[in-house]
Amino acid sequence: MRSVSVIGVGLSKFGERWDTSFRQLIAEAGVKAILDSGIDGKDIEAIYGGCMASGRFIGQEHIGALIVDQLGLNPIPSTRLEAACASGSVAFRNAYLAIASGMHDVVAVGGVEKMTEVSVEDAATALGGAGDQEWELFIGATFPALYALIARRHMQEYGTTEEQMALCAVKNHDNGSKNPYAQYQNKITLETVMNSGVIASPLKLFDCSPITDGASAVILTAKNQHVKILTSQVATDSTGLAGRESITEIKATKLASQKAFASANIDPQEINVAELHDCFTIAEILALEDIGFAKKGEAGPRLEKGQFKLGSKGLIVNTSGGLKAAGHPVGATGVKQVVEIVQQLRGTAGKRQAEGDAKLGLTHNIGGSGATAVIHILTNKGKAFNKN
Repeated sequence: MRSVSVIGVGLSKFGERWDTSFRQLIAEAGVKAILDSGIDGKDIEAIYGGCMASGRFIGQEHIGALIVDQLGLNPIPSTRLEAACASGSVAFRNAYLAIASGMHDVVAVGGVEKMTEVSVEDAATALGGAGDQEWELFIGATFPALYALIARRHMQEYGTTEEQMALCAVKNHDNGSKNPYAQYQNKITLETVMNSGVIASPLKLFDCSPITDGASAVILTAKNQHVKILTSQVATDSTGLAGRESITEIKATKLASQKAFASANIDPQEINVAELHDCFTIAEILALEDIGFAKKGEAGPRLEKGQFKLGSKGLIVNTSGGLKAAGHPVGATGVKQVVEIVQQLRGTAGKRQAEGDAKLGLTHNIGGSGATAVIHILTNKGKAFNKN
């Protein structure tokens, strides 16, 4: 397998983009990534795009062809990939494999979703298809309800509190306030979260990620460049909660993480910055524990101690603002996470730059309530950590 590097990154502004079409979002992120890479568009040999539910959101399918046409890169091959909220990460993984295998030398990866063209109810129905439609959504178990069940069980088994979950939102909004591309750039307090309306108890409005329009893009190459991809791993589990061994952990996250750390030959404690999937605040707590950044039941108490935030010692989490503050255009999220880690490893994240010498970054993206989990580990090549 050949080494693979990230040489260009680009984002659209995330938010309720009434001013911009689906096509324009693609161009907004894609052109930035190409310009950042320093290559010419004609050097790109293939495109991999992540998009979850464009048919439901805007009535548009055949996204692979639409992306390449919009960027003026016909007739190169362009493929759309879907894995619910992990669509962008699965697209990134396929692009990585295409280069690592020797099939291509330069590829582009994009993620896009335009979610605000439909009502909140229709958006919830579209997103509900990421779970078990027959056994969950049909009987009213939307994603807030499913994650509320997870949260209640975690609270019962490990003593996790609503305040500890709320601290994830407070931390991520603080980070989002420093991110010019974030949907929400306002800081919030613990009281703000705790006093917000209940969506599905114990989850409140500010425990939940928003509905978002946005796009993200990266350029990958076989050339040995500044930011190198150490590993890309994926694992799957039962689509519905009823088929899981436990609902206080995401087994797919645990398996993908274990494979990633083993293949990269590093330990979880060596990661400096991480973008974790916080579609709900309990999801970030699960990710911290399932990846191995905290022992089971200890993520909440560690958040109370002020860990994982900018300025603290050790691992820094969701410097972009996470899904909670930066926004969650589902097909774009996995690629956006990579963009953030690349900027952190380059040292170009501005006010949200993690202090210290960031050598290793990790992205964690899940589809549905955890049926798909994708882990990527990247390193600053000039300061690469290698036990060998």
